[in-house]
Amino acid sequence: MEQLRTPYFLVDEEKLLHNLEILREVAQASGARILLAQKAFSMFDCYPLIAEYLSGTTASGLYEARLGREHFPGEVHVFSPAYREEEFTELLRYADHFVFNSPKQLEKYAARARAAGKQVGLRVNPECSTQEGHAIYDPCAPGSRLGTTLANFRPEQLPLLDGLHFHTLCEQNSDDLETTLRAFEEKFGPYLKGLKWLNLGGGHHITRDDYDREKLISLVGALREKYGVEVYLEPGEAVVLNAGFLVTSVLETVHNDMDIAILDTSAACHMPDVLEMPYRPPLKGSGQPGEKAHTYRLGGPTCLAGDIIGDYSFDEPLKEGDTLVFEDMALYTMVKTNTFNGMPLPAIVWRDRSGACRVVREFGYEDFKSRLS
Repeated sequence: MEQLRTPYFLVDEEKLLHNLEILREVAQASGARILLAQKAFSMFDCYPLIAEYLSGTTASGLYEARLGREHFPGEVHVFSPAYREEEFTELLRYADHFVFNSPKQLEKYAARARAAGKQVGLRVNPECSTQEGHAIYDPCAPGSRLGTTLANFRPEQLPLLDGLHFHTLCEQNSDDLETTLRAFEEKFGPYLKGLKWLNLGGGHHITRDDYDREKLISLVGALREKYGVEVYLEPGEAVVLNAGFLVTSVLETVHNDMDIAILDTSAACHMPDVLEMPYRPPLKGSGQPGEKAHTYRLGGPTCLAGDIIGDYSFDEPLKEGDTLVFEDMALYTMVKTNTFNGMPLPAIVWRDRSGACRVVREFGYEDFKSRLS
């Protein structure tokens, strides 16, 4: 690891397999079909491995659907708030399940999808918020554009449907799914009988240590028995939870009312969820501010004043060249990186079960330039 140029993402095979084995156990015990949500993790180099454990992928549009079809043996599901007419024909080549967001989209495209032998679903909004403090990730927030509410649901379209879909959770436990299911069944349960499947979306933190997997298994089993449907789950984070790292180096230390360390990685460019969520990513060997002897504010090398990762404390003072390792960095990082300020993208590294590292992809000037005109 020391010989690799920082910053770089490191994905650990052993930790990934730990999550995949849990997900396979849940699938076998519940009868659910579990899919990889590519919006959280799209490192297709390891898709063949993941495909040994999961049933397929989900996509948010054309390119993710194509990636899943080309690199992941299994089902390809796609959802979009609104499909582009010029892309829909191409999507028919890649996706097996199409989920539409509204009755109008269903009316526009469902017949073409069915004629091509595809499964058709409608995303519904049970109008049941279970999140606190993350409105940006709450599809049930007031005024949401995601999913059809009961008031807008058109029962006369049921012959067009193979299934229903909802996605309301974000890093949550199965008790929140249970709450959501009560609201869903009250509003849409009567329309589920006679359909083929129900997709419970993502946001299920299934591989987290405190996640109640037995409750999830029970909920899925009850749905399958009551309605006679196949049940799908679409976790993204749970697949790679704690399986990835972002390795970075200290470029400089300065002082302005407090000690500050400038790193060669950027919150804005390499881990934007730090600013969007916002959240404080775990850092190996560090403590909360003031917990250890030396506290630093860690920031990136861009011109953005708010390019701040967070405040951390350390046993020893930081110095130029020190290596820092951010944890849980496989999810919503590689898929969101950008080259603002001409910032180089971190390399992607795979560490196998023997501990050997392999550079999967490095990025350079052409990757920056090719996105511009």
